[in-house]
Parts: sequence; C-alpha cells; structure tokens
Amino acid sequence: MVELVVFKVIGMKCGGCEKSVEDKLAALVGVVAVNASYQTDSVEIQYDPDTVQLAQLHACLAELDYQTTL
Repeated sequence: MVELVVFKVIGMKCGGCEKSVEDKLAALVGVVAVNASYQTDSVEIQYDPDTVQLAQLHACLAELDYQTTL
C-alpha cells in the first residue's frame, strides 16, 4: 500500500534544487512519486513502506546536504 509523507526541506533555492531532490528520491526502490517545491520548502513523497523506510528518505536528502523534518 502506498503512503504519502511530506517533509520540510531546508536549503532548496531553485528549480535545479527541486530536480536534484526529485531525481535522487525517485531513484530509490519503493518510491512511487516525488514532488519537490523550493517555494514551499517541502517535498511530497509517495512510497511503499514495505520497501523503503522513512529513515532512508531522510538519509537520501542528507546526502544532498538538505536538512529535513516532518
């Protein structure tokens, strides 16, 4: 079953940042859809919790040097 989570992402400044976040998260197995917005400092992620865990999503964004909160 697919779940939706919204993270606050600190540090996105432009459309290129959005694309980097979306591409990095979309590459994870279990992520169904991603929509990042630098204007709202957020990313919506649809994912399969049986395949990918929230900690993995946070770690993925940390690799891009973004801080996240729920």
